[in-house]
Parts: sequence; structure tokens; C-alpha cells
Amino acid sequence: MGVLGLLIGVLIATGTGILEHWMPIAWASLAVFAFIAGGNSLNDYTDRDVDKLAHPERPLPSGRMTPKQVLNISIACFLISFFASLALNLESTIIVALAIMLMLTYEVRLKKDALTGNLEIALLTGMLFLLGGAIVGMMERTYIIALLAFLAILGREIIKDIEDMEGDFDRLTLPKKIGARNAGYLASASFLIAVGLSPLPYLDGIFGIWYLGGVLFADATFIYCSIVHFRNPTKGQKMAKYGMLLALLAFLVGGLL
Repeated sequence: MGVLGLLIGVLIATGTGILEHWMPIAWASLAVFAFIAGGNSLNDYTDRDVDKLAHPERPLPSGRMTPKQVLNISIACFLISFFASLALNLESTIIVALAIMLMLTYEVRLKKDALTGNLEIALLTGMLFLLGGAIVGMMERTYIIALLAFLAILGREIIKDIEDMEGDFDRLTLPKKIGARNAGYLASASFLIAVGLSPLPYLDGIFGIWYLGGVLFADATFIYCSIVHFRNPTKGQKMAKYGMLLALLAFLVGGLL
């Protein structure tokens, strides 16, 4: 999904001329793929004690891998991501380097600080679309999409913290700080703001009418998610993932048609 988001960012910026930029796209795809692998590995490393309760089936708590192995994989992936970005323009390299620094600070410190960690993960997702525009020198065309992605991810991250409240014994997450219901209201607000802003790419002339038709399915999913997560956080965060996939497809349709 990360590489797909990058490609959609490029598509938004360039239209159907995307194949003319295959070389920077290839390097950026490697950078994104390695970055996500490094981030997920680092997350498993830092959450290894929490996951013994919350996710005992994962590689570390189940004993299928050692902490040192996972940490080494994370370091290697981040290095691959950075060196791949050096083949891109300066703007893109700065975005990748900043993303790596944000991910490291998130895992070491910020994910334990209520809303701050959620905001950082949402920001990293939005930066993915900015990178898609940056590698072809047209980052300004991806600002709106980055904002919509930021809002959708923010809502899902809050719901995930609600879902993991019992297992997050070492983190002062937003639900633990203000209560699950109040945090749920913020998550729903984030989804609904994204829904309200979703017509902007059409109104600004970035996408045509086909995007508007496609994004309605994503909007409906996010509206449903903003309600159902109060009863079932697990279902809510899964529906948010489906909503993001539908939104990506709407962006893809908009960029092509």
C-alpha cells in the first residue's frame, strides 16, 4: 500500500505521463518499501514486551526471531531507504531523511506521548504522497491528497490505541489519558473532516468527475467506521483500512481518468 500511495502521488502530479519518470519512481519505490520494512521491524523491537500480551503470535514474542535479528533488519532497511533516496532530487532526499528521523523519534519517544505519536504517524503517511510529487518536481499538486491521508490515518491510529488499551501498559496513549469515548470522538471527527474535504481534488480541478464517484465509496466506509468503532474498535480500525484502500483506488481512478 505504501508503494501504491507513492505511485498515486506521482500519478496525481504527472497524469498519464507517469512512465516517463520510471527511473526516479523505481528508486523512490525502493526507498519507501525499505522504510516501511524498517519502521515495522523497529516497532516490533520496541514493542516486544507489550506484544507478549497484546500480540503474542508476532515473531518476537512467539520466539521465532531474536530482538537482535529484528533490530539489525530495521537498521539495514533504513540504510537502504536513505541510500536509495540519494538517487533522487534533493527535495525527495530531504523528505526521506526527515521521514527516517521522525520514525526513529516516534519509536524511541513520541509514541508514548498521547496524541503526539498519532500525529507523527499520520504526518509520515501524508509525506508519502508529497514524495510522489517531489520526485517529479510537482509536489504542490499533492498537498490536498496528503492532507486527506493525514486525517484518515490519524483517525485509525487513535482507534488502534483504543483497541490496545489493555496491552499498552507502558504508554500514556490518548484513550488512557482522556478516556476511550472522548478519544473515539476525536477519531470520528478526523474521519468526518476527511470526508468533508474529499471533494476538494475535484473542485480544484486536480481530478475529474470519475474521482468524485469513486471517493463516495471511501467516504461511506469512513462514515460507517466513525460509528461502528464505538461498539467494536477492532472492526473500526479494520474498516478504516478498507476505507483507505478505497480512497487510494479513487485517487488512482482520478489520476487516470
